Amino acid sequence: MAETVSTSGPTSPAQLLASLDPLLREWLPGQRWFAGKGRPVTGFSPVAVTELLPLAQLPAPPGQGDAPAARLGLYHLLLHVHQPPVPGAAPHPGDCYQLLVGAREALPPRLAPALIGHVEHGPLTGHTVYDALYDPRPAELLLKALRTRARVGGLRFERDPDQEIRDGLAARLLTVEQSNSSVVYGDTFILKLLRRVVPGVNPDLEIPLALAGEGCARVPAPTAWLRAKAAGGAGESYVLAVLQPFLRGAADGWELALRALAKGEGFGAQARELGRATADVHLALAHALPTATLGHSGLEPLVGGMVRRLAAAVHAVPALRPHEPGLRSAYTALADLAAEGRTWTAQRVHGDLHLGQCLRAPDGQWSLIDFEGEPARPLAERRMPQPALQDVAGMLRSFDYAAHSAGPPHPGWAATCRAAYCTGYAEVAGRDPRADPVLLRAFETDKAVYEVLYEARHRPDWLPVPLSAVHRLASPDQP
Repeated sequence: MAETVSTSGPTSPAQLLASLDPLLREWLPGQRWFAGKGRPVTGFSPVAVTELLPLAQLPAPPGQGDAPAARLGLYHLLLHVHQPPVPGAAPHPGDCYQLLVGAREALPPRLAPALIGHVEHGPLTGHTVYDALYDPRPAELLLKALRTRARVGGLRFERDPDQEIRDGLAARLLTVEQSNSSVVYGDTFILKLLRRVVPGVNPDLEIPLALAGEGCARVPAPTAWLRAKAAGGAGESYVLAVLQPFLRGAADGWELALRALAKGEGFGAQARELGRATADVHLALAHALPTATLGHSGLEPLVGGMVRRLAAAVHAVPALRPHEPGLRSAYTALADLAAEGRTWTAQRVHGDLHLGQCLRAPDGQWSLIDFEGEPARPLAERRMPQPALQDVAGMLRSFDYAAHSAGPPHPGWAATCRAAYCTGYAEVAGRDPRADPVLLRAFETDKAVYEVLYEARHRPDWLPVPLSAVHRLASPDQP
């Protein structure tokens, strides 16, 4: 992949990166959104380095005219992060991460959680650098750049001309996300800033734009977005951030489900409405973007990927070994159906659907968010048409997770939610996911295998949750 280094100011990108290098090596592995945990950071290659704001004097905050003057610099970095290779993996240039780095002479106490470190050499010597998204002033500068369609170095701030972005909206960073970062502006907009980025068409922008064109109200329409141009203006660009309306007062489905469980309440009515919302989005996507028919040859790569992921998980998690034959039978049954001439429609889907990706407004309306797909998978794979039941299976697994996360397991609660969700989906889509049990079982099995591997690596205490599903899915009499 071609690389470009750009800057909008006098600071040399090479000098800036050299001064930040030792600090970033220590800081990056501790970030929740950093994917390369467990391996040290050994260096960086710049893709783009842009000086958004040279070190300049800040005006005193409103009402604090006698406050001492402060200086702020702001730098946008796209960096390939080098780490020792994963044993057995193909050579890799390193994941590319987006950083927004602020520089001050000293951090006020409110920004202590954002600290990266104190610079000891280079153009920022004597300054403290920090994650600037924690700071309202740099965050508000991003919104202004989107509102004015700014062009800074290789950065392109773009927006929908039919949507208004008001000035003066206060910014606050949300601290609950894992793989990306989000800033809310005055309860009006939310900016999702992607942390690990790849060049190409990102579905987190592509799909909401397509759904907006269909008038689908289940997904907030993008208001503005940030791209980075590729080297020399050729090739693919990076999608770096997306601004969308903030759904004020909305609660995510995971939070609502846990709240219902804690109160001993059912969730069937909400699950049914959520199934209707999912079907609304699937129908709009099938109309907005190309579909395909999957037969025997088209299904082979899908089943082959499932088999490979199962083999890798069994190798890494010994607890899966007794269940391997039963789990593999879910994939064999699907391949056998395809060999007999069965076909399926494939379309663009959410790709990582679960309760946490759904928001319920105070009026009861459900919306779907975060169409980035599973970040660990290649972008081209995330953009491939898939049977819509992939999303359905993800949501069914999410109900199971909720039922096992609050004290003693509640399998009956999960079963009720699963049935209600499928019923709601059928009411809109005209077809019940349970009418295709072989495909649904294969997707559920693939998701449960992924969950086992994830929990074994990151949250061993949660491993019994997907293992209980594995036991069910591996049973020969499981539909």
